[in-house]
Amino acid sequence: MAQLMALSQQGDQRAYTTLLEECQKWLKRYYSRRIVPHHLDDLVQDTLLSLHRKRASYDPTRPFLPWLAAIARYRWVDHLRQIYKAAEDDFDDSFGVESDEPAISARISLGRLFSYLPPAQAEVIQLVKIDGLSISEAARASGQSESLVKVNIHRGLKKLSNTIEKA
Repeated sequence: MAQLMALSQQGDQRAYTTLLEECQKWLKRYYSRRIVPHHLDDLVQDTLLSLHRKRASYDPTRPFLPWLAAIARYRWVDHLRQIYKAAEDDFDDSFGVESDEPAISARISLGRLFSYLPPAQAEVIQLVKIDGLSISEAARASGQSESLVKVNIHRGLKKLSNTIEKA
């Protein structure tokens, strides 16, 4: 596929058509384990459009499949956001009563997720990403250096992301 992409970047229309066909097959396999079947074709087409828009950014000296997988993953996450937003919009709050339940549920979920992290990582993620402190403020509050705060946030979010994907 890398050769087909390199040729298509040079203007070879047949190579580009073949590349899109191969990418479509790969994307269907990739998404079939991640989404419900009736969303499959739309998501594959969205991803192929993203590939088309981003094809100039592909570096032919690098592997193609990781590049395509990154695009596919971002489109998948966007798709999930759209689904959850639509479900949220469809929610009928017929009682009209304000409730703290969503906030409480979110806090409990965060607490569970943070339990998978070392305390230093959970603390700085809480301070920066949830409480809104700057890196320097979080460094002072946690007793960590600014660079360590950045590293702990990066590693912690990566670990949380992997944990969520596995679940």
